[in-house]
Amino acid sequence: MEGLHSILILLAASVVVVAVFRRLSLPPIIGYLVVGVAIGPSALGLIEETAGTHLLAEFGVVFLLFTIGLEFSFPQLHAMRWAVGVLGSLQVTLSLLVFGAIAAWLTGDIGVALVLGGALALSSTAIVTKQLTEQLEIHTRHGRRAVGVLLFQDLAVVPLLIAIPILAGSSDNSLASELGLALLKGIAVFSVMVWVGRKALRPVFHEVAGARSNELFTLTVLLIAIAAAWATHLAGLSLALGAFLAGIMLGETEYRHQIDADIRPFRDVLLGFFFITVGMVIDLPALMTGAHWVLLIAVGMMVFKGLLIYGIARTVDGPLDATRTAVILANGGEFGFALIALSLSAGLMDTATSQYVLAAVVISMIAAPLLIRHNAQLSEWLGGAPTNPIDHASAASDVTQLANPLDHHVIICGYGRTGQNIARLLDEEGIGFVALDLDPQRVQEARSAGEPVSYGDVERREILQAAGLDRARMLVLSFDDPQLTIKVLEHTRTERPDLPVLARARDDRWIERFQEAGATAVVPEVLEASLMLASHVLALLGVPMARVYRYVRDVRGDRYRLLRGYFHGAERIDMEKSDRFREQLHAVTLSGSARAIGERIAELDLEKRGVRVTAVRRGGIRGPQPDPDTVLREGDVLVLYGTPEALEHAEHTLLGGGKAA
Repeated sequence: MEGLHSILILLAASVVVVAVFRRLSLPPIIGYLVVGVAIGPSALGLIEETAGTHLLAEFGVVFLLFTIGLEFSFPQLHAMRWAVGVLGSLQVTLSLLVFGAIAAWLTGDIGVALVLGGALALSSTAIVTKQLTEQLEIHTRHGRRAVGVLLFQDLAVVPLLIAIPILAGSSDNSLASELGLALLKGIAVFSVMVWVGRKALRPVFHEVAGARSNELFTLTVLLIAIAAAWATHLAGLSLALGAFLAGIMLGETEYRHQIDADIRPFRDVLLGFFFITVGMVIDLPALMTGAHWVLLIAVGMMVFKGLLIYGIARTVDGPLDATRTAVILANGGEFGFALIALSLSAGLMDTATSQYVLAAVVISMIAAPLLIRHNAQLSEWLGGAPTNPIDHASAASDVTQLANPLDHHVIICGYGRTGQNIARLLDEEGIGFVALDLDPQRVQEARSAGEPVSYGDVERREILQAAGLDRARMLVLSFDDPQLTIKVLEHTRTERPDLPVLARARDDRWIERFQEAGATAVVPEVLEASLMLASHVLALLGVPMARVYRYVRDVRGDRYRLLRGYFHGAERIDMEKSDRFREQLHAVTLSGSARAIGERIAELDLEKRGVRVTAVRRGGIRGPQPDPDTVLREGDVLVLYGTPEALEHAEHTLLGGGKAA
């Protein structure tokens, strides 16, 4: 019962603290650390550290390395070869040498110096990638640089994790021979796993997938991940290495995305336990007496890493992109905790030595979301006023030179696949256009092919003006970036309220928002694809083309109202992306005891609750867009459209609850 008591305390504290940290837009990792500090021996002392809790926590790192292996891709490495091979390797190596040298001078222990140097050299993959994705910066130049460095850091953790048990061992052999032996073992294990993976894994997963059982699929993934970790452990290597290698093998199969989705809940929960155990190690009284040292380490680490990354990135990037990359990566990371925790459990380092570094990394991770969120403003401030205008003036000058000969032309914002297809049709019709894009390689290749494309950030008003906004015939927003679309629409409506603007949207939830911002027409990809597929179906079934065209015209004229929402069924919902396709369809059958029987639809006031009745099915006949005065009868099936919360309330009202107020 003592174990159950501890688990209840852990879960209750985690739920409360992580919920609060989510509300404050702080990383849940910090929340787990706070839980560990609060319930640990230095504070409330509610839970004692045991071998069981450490083993559970170590599996959090195992599954983290497994998911990193799943995402590992040789084509991705090649595409980001400079960011990974040059920027990432130099940053990790130089940071490790500098921080390690300082630690060696202070502690006199090479092993401890290697661990502390490695811990301080790493940044937070979880915080950086999540924040950049939320800010729609993951595919920008500085975003790709940051991801490349993080990828190398994730790979660099693997040899560090292997080295810690060797450094903590009591073998008489030299460190070089021990690491060499570990390398040979690693190569042997990797070769065996590659052979087994190619021969067995794909056929096994074909059979498992054929069984159409989610439980069996998840169990198989867990078995392979843990078995691989156990195999490397038997070879005298770390558990995490085996999980990483298994992830690489499974990442080459067509099931990698399903595997990642299935394993993520286990990884997140076990990682939470891992960070709680790290927090339990922190000694609050000791930190209070040495708070100035903690701040010195935190600030020193972030300043040095920022300057180092800026200096390396500046060799190929402009000052703004280099500074933004440096600000994003200046923080410490979760793998620093993993290295320190493993060295503590291996006996390589004592608790007192790790306290200040752990606290410094925590402080940097608390500051990370704020720094990343405002990286653009910080970069402009740190870079100084002279550099920014010169870069944008140069870009605007290039756009002006390209657009000057044009009049009554089309401006295409975004020159990806959609933008290029639009450009080809305009070119066929002899309609002049100028395209703007932020991918320098794409711009260079298109310019080499003679296409009127220029590098330019359409978020900046001066770039749109340089493209001839005052004399343009139309503006097309072909990129999939809702926030940027709204900003461009606001700029355009200020300068040219009469200009037709066409905007691309991923789904129907952006139609009204884009039109309110000034879009003349919005093309939602999902609904347009459904409409085209349906029109082909009707045509092949012999429906006259005139009637098919009328359907298409009416649906578009009614802003796709007929196609809005769908029955979600039992599909998996990602809580991190709960806003996507929020509105949905839901069918409610009025049984004999339903309260809504005998009432008119208008009397239910469902629309005040955000729910619309799209159809009523009665006696096998479906009537779309029912009249508000329709009186409901027993056996009627109402098709409702709204958010899940509103639909639940509406169903309660229809079947047995009170009327919506």
